Amino acid sequence: MLSSMSIYFILLYFFVYGFLGWCTEVGFTAFKTHRFVNRGFLNGPICPIYGVGVTAVITVLTPYKSDIIVLYILSVVLVTILEGLTGWAMDKIFHNKWWDYSDMPLNIGGYVCLLFSIVWGFACLFIIYFIQPLVHDVLAFIPTIVGIVLIVILGITLIADLYVTASTIFKFNRRLAAMEKIAAEMHEISDQIGQEIFEKTIRALDARERSQEINEELRSRIASLHARYHESTDKPGRISRRLMNAFPKMESRQYKESLEVLKKRWKR
Repeated sequence: MLSSMSIYFILLYFFVYGFLGWCTEVGFTAFKTHRFVNRGFLNGPICPIYGVGVTAVITVLTPYKSDIIVLYILSVVLVTILEGLTGWAMDKIFHNKWWDYSDMPLNIGGYVCLLFSIVWGFACLFIIYFIQPLVHDVLAFIPTIVGIVLIVILGITLIADLYVTASTIFKFNRRLAAMEKIAAEMHEISDQIGQEIFEKTIRALDARERSQEINEELRSRIASLHARYHESTDKPGRISRRLMNAFPKMESRQYKESLEVLKKRWKR
């Protein structure tokens, strides 16, 4: 059973490694793209999946530290499970796929792949043998009361950030749904115009005039829908744009075409 002191350090580990994970993601992206991109799911400088993953590895697997082979294998398995479950859960909750390893060999649903699992296994060894002792010594140096205050402040900030981000994603999904609905109406009207023109053309010599009347009747509807569609693609929110930059391979399960439109329109 975990003691209160163990829980205290576990919470601190979560925030430390969440921040270090964010730094790693930002640094790696900056190296590839030569620009700063906030690669976190949240707005703040923290990647919760790193905080949870590394803390879980440290808490669960430290007893196997004396056997590097067993430690490596268990690290690969644990990190793979955590990444896979996280990707699957975020997909189900937000109806978006945030990262995709489908183009990598030996992947499972695009959520995990063998190559990255192998790399993370070595990263876990490096963390347990070299990084964690330093992190623990630094955290142990902090007075307990100060650490508790930090945990409370960071915890409240994290919850607020999560709420804002989740609300933005749900609002973003509603925008995509509206775009899909408008596009469907525009297609339906276009089909209706074509069908009416065809029927009138084969029935009467004055089909052209009558079809023009039909066009005039529906043209205003098309113009209105067109304006509403473009309004939906304008003025991206700061958080929405940040998420699209942070997760360029993000896919919408329900509104794939509309998401691709926004990606092109909002591309920097």
